[in-house]
Formats: sequence, C-alpha cells, structure tokens
Amino acid sequence: MLRHMNLRRAQLIRSCLAVAGIAVILSGTVPAQAQHFPAFRQALAESVSANDAISAFYRGHDYQTLWTGPDDAPRREALINALARAADHGLPAARYDLPGLIAAFEAVESERDRGQLEARVTKVFVQFARDLHSGVLDPRQVDRNIVRVLPRPDPKKLLTEFAEAPAAAFIRNLAPSAPEYARLFRARQDLARVIAEGGWGPRVPEARFAPGTSGDAVIALRNRLIAMGYLGRSATASYDSALQAAVLEFQINHGIEPDGVAGPATIRAINVAPEERMRSVIVAMERERWLNIPRGERHIWVNLTDFSSKIVDNDQVTFETKSIVGAQASDRQTPEFSDHMRYLEINPDWTLPRSILARSYWGALASGGARHLEIVDASGRVVPRGAIDFSRYTPANFPFNVRQPPGPTNALGEVKFMFPNPYAIYLHDTPERHLFNTTVRTHSSGCIRLNDPRDFAYELLSRQTDDPRGLYHSVLNTRQQTRVYLDKPVPVHLVYRTAFTDVRGALNFRADIYGRDARIYDALVRAGAVENGLRI
Repeated sequence: MLRHMNLRRAQLIRSCLAVAGIAVILSGTVPAQAQHFPAFRQALAESVSANDAISAFYRGHDYQTLWTGPDDAPRREALINALARAADHGLPAARYDLPGLIAAFEAVESERDRGQLEARVTKVFVQFARDLHSGVLDPRQVDRNIVRVLPRPDPKKLLTEFAEAPAAAFIRNLAPSAPEYARLFRARQDLARVIAEGGWGPRVPEARFAPGTSGDAVIALRNRLIAMGYLGRSATASYDSALQAAVLEFQINHGIEPDGVAGPATIRAINVAPEERMRSVIVAMERERWLNIPRGERHIWVNLTDFSSKIVDNDQVTFETKSIVGAQASDRQTPEFSDHMRYLEINPDWTLPRSILARSYWGALASGGARHLEIVDASGRVVPRGAIDFSRYTPANFPFNVRQPPGPTNALGEVKFMFPNPYAIYLHDTPERHLFNTTVRTHSSGCIRLNDPRDFAYELLSRQTDDPRGLYHSVLNTRQQTRVYLDKPVPVHLVYRTAFTDVRGALNFRADIYGRDARIYDALVRAGAVENGLRI
C-alpha cells in the first residue's frame, strides 16, 4: 500500500515538474517584465484586490511575477515539490489543489489567464506557508483552554522575503525548526510504514506477565515487543530478563509505573494499534506548529499529560520534577500558553480566586468556619468577621478578598514561581505531599504544583548567585512574604503532548487526560488534513 502511494506521488511530481515549463513557453513570445502587459497586470491586480497584504506586495514590486515568468522555474519547482509532500506533514493537501494548479497552467492561453494564475498560485503559497509554519487550525476554536497566540507569518513580509531567497530552502525552513518537529516527522514516517506492513502483529492476551511466566501468551508478548522495536530477535517462551527489560522500557515510554511487570495497564498500552499512535503523532506535529517560536536558550517546559516540569538549557534537561496539574473538570483544567517567569515569591500568602471561594470555602466561611483564612479589604487591611453580614453577599458580589497568610499549611507552600498572566496560573509548592504518589496527578484547581520546589528554585537562582541555596533560605527564614526577581526572565511553556520524543529520539505516549487531542484530531479530519480517519 505504502509503495503504491509513493509511486503515485512520484508520478504526480514528475507531471508537475513537466508543467513547470509551460509558463516559460508562454513567456517566450512576450518580454520578460510582466508589468509591460496591461492585461496581465490588470488581471493580477483584480485577482488579489480582496487580500490587502498580497495586493500591497504586488503593488510594491510593480507586479513582477513570482511564478509565471521565464525566470520563475525554481520557485515553481520548489512549490510543486512541497505541495506534493504536504500530506507528510499532516497538512490538508486538498486545500492547495495541486492537480487544479497543474490544470490551470495547462489552460493558460492569454496574458489575462496568466495574471489570474499568478494570483492563484500566490494565494495557495501563502495558505500553505501559513499552515506549515504555524498550524492548520486555530486552537482557540477547538478548545477554550488552548490560549496560544499563533506566530502567523505576515503575508506581505513572507512574499517579500521569498522573492529574494533561494526558493527550496525558504519553503523548507517554514516548518518548525525545533528538533522535536523533525523527530516527530520521522516517527510519523515510521508509523506509516508499520501500518502499511500490517501493524505490530496479533494482540497480546490480557494477563499478568512476571518473571517465571511462560507459554503462548508470553510468545505473543515477545513477538509484539520485537515488532515495536523494544526487543531484539529472541526465541524465548518465558518471561526472562531481556523481556522484562523490554517491558520496563516500554512502561517508561508510556508513563506507566516502571516495575517490569506486564500487568493489565501495560498490556492495554501494548495492544494499542499503530493507527491510534499515528493520530497522536499527527496532533503533536500540529501542536509543534502552534509553538513555532524561539523556546529560549533556558526555558521551563511543563507537559501537562506527563505531569512533569523541566528546566531546559540548550535543549538539554538540567532539572526535572513531578508535577500536579488541574483536575479533569472543565473549569479546573490547566490552560496551555507561553509566558515569562519573572520572580519567585517566598513565604507567599494565597488570595483565593472567586471560583475556588465559591466552590470550596464559601459555606464554611459564612458559617464561621475556615478560621485559617483572613478577610481583607482593597487596601490589604484585615476585616473582622463580626463586622460582616454574610447573608447580604454571595461569592460573586463579596466586596472583600479572602486570603491565607504565609505559613507551613498555606495552600501554596513556601514558594511560588510567577509568570503574571490573565489566567492566574503559576507554579508552586504544596503541603499535600501525598498526592505526588498518584499516577494520574490531576488534583489542582489549575495551577501546577511541584514535588521539588526548593531544588527548582535553586536551579533557577543558580544563574545569578554563587550560593542559590543560601539566598533562598536567607529569605525563607525571615518568614516574611518576599519577591526575589530573576535577573533574566525565563520563558515558560505549558504544553499538552500525548506524543513526544526524548533526546534519544525514542517516541513516548501519554493519556489524553482532558480529551483535547481527540478534539484536535477531529478538527484536523474536518479540515481535510486527515483522510478516511487516518492520513499515512
């Protein structure tokens, strides 16, 4: 199947490249400068008039051609090659209608036809460039908790730079430059080959496999792990040390408690079809396009599905800690966005958001409970509870703030890490240490709780002091709420990746805890980026 698809695509590319000479043949009977032809110029101007950016580009370049002139063959060839391979990136190939462009080249009979074709190809190029550079979808229309501002290229600037650049290299560089995108691209190709060859073989019977287990079910497990690349050639029929090591590696790559025992959760993950894994990779590639911005030489990477927070320096993880993220209820999920961490607040107080006040504390507060909380006015002065008639208010119209002072039981622990944003999301300590022992750590009201907040602080401060521990504890020991600013703000990326690679290129998968990837995949299907449920 895959060989047939590649052959069909190769034939299409050869046909396209043959058509690339049509414009040259047309131009052989006319001068090279397109602006000398009123019919061409008028048709082009009319065809791009509805698009201000494209129209401004052509006006500024005196209606010189990008695609249909005698010297434009390298651009035509580069675009044709790119469009023919658009599906490899999980892009909606039908949106660009390469066969239709070929037919339009073949149908050119006049300068007016050529002007209209010039405009059409430019519009296709701008759409393709936009999709490849920063995504097919607008994520905010798919899920309200994906609040990314996409790095959409400006069409006029895009065309201006393209006109001066080597065409093939320019188009190639539109794709995200992050190493992760290239690794996901290769993983997609590998999965396509596996699917074309029939998958990873029969499903493994649901059983519990541990050292000493033997029989046909073990052979099925062995064969599937071999097919998946976790185990070398083997004839064993027992759960030996090599098979246990393969299971352990699989568990690590799939976010399963790594005990080397293939229990029900592990077997279910092993039996997931490559088509389903492909869906996760396609979505991950789209997500990478949404984040096609400089990550930062040093940055913080929080993968919500992996329940982890990392400090990354020059693409190397220099610190990592377990994390707790927002609960699965729609109003408590952690949003996805990028910002800059600017300061640490040591010995923080906690001002309760109205949503949390209403959901968890209002009843106790109004009845005289929750004595660990203070009520403060707009100036920060504590208001005696006896001076408040709670029957007059609801959480929505309560004219005071409710706060928990700094201390060992404070909900934010001893430190929070601030990147001020409209969503009131930040990283912080927590006194609820037992929650880090759970596997699916969706327990917060949206913020990210860190298992090792002190070590996280030490690493952040290590760039601006020779004694980060001493600095941290000198502030902590004052028991006073204190901000410690970072000398250089650090980019923070809150991401949601159910498919990702590690530095070795090994493909990892995690559960779609909020159901966001399923919604994104369905939207990609509707956009035509995936045909018949799966594009390979």
